[in-house]
Amino acid sequence: MKVRAIITGATGMVGEGVLLECLNHPDVEQVLIVNRKPSGFSHPKLREIVHNDFFNLAPIADQLAGYNACFFCLGVSSVGMSQDEYKHLTYDLTLNFAELLAQQSPDLTFCYVTGAGTDSSEQGRIAWARVKGATENAVMRLFKKAYMFRPGFMKAVPGQKNIKSYYTFLAWLYPIGLALYPAGFCTLNEVGQAMINTVTKGYEKKILEVKDIVELAKR
Repeated sequence: MKVRAIITGATGMVGEGVLLECLNHPDVEQVLIVNRKPSGFSHPKLREIVHNDFFNLAPIADQLAGYNACFFCLGVSSVGMSQDEYKHLTYDLTLNFAELLAQQSPDLTFCYVTGAGTDSSEQGRIAWARVKGATENAVMRLFKKAYMFRPGFMKAVPGQKNIKSYYTFLAWLYPIGLALYPAGFCTLNEVGQAMINTVTKGYEKKILEVKDIVELAKR
């Protein structure tokens, strides 16, 4: 099976790493990135839509049809946000995009990047974890082939431009952390490869912790 993937968040660290892996992978034949601002990338496999309002997808809806995967890497930090604002930019935004794709392509594989510590019960004390858990649960209700990615500390892909400053500062810790606590560390190459493999090979779990991401990336 060849992968035709929509990627969101390609101007951020995770989305850019996934994009680079997809562009270099032989099983991926087409990539559409949907961004609020131009990415600056050019590649024969790549198409780009610059669209500022993810709560109003009607103007671009027709261009989102015909794909068999969505790698949803768009996200915001909860730091400095109210719970309502964070929920709007996480749960509401993601579901608005996912619901449209589910209507157009119900058999699409949807990979959603959340994070370690996400609260599937939606009942915990940490607000961001509850919101992420609610988003995961809603996405899994929409798609039969939905996979929730919960990476920890991620090593960037060579050539990335969009790397969080603290990741650059702490990059030297990666081999030490991987040796001491492998369940908390993976590479963005592995995240991208694992997402591609959900489409071509599937996986027995719907929620992928770091060890699952690494294992699936090797299949």
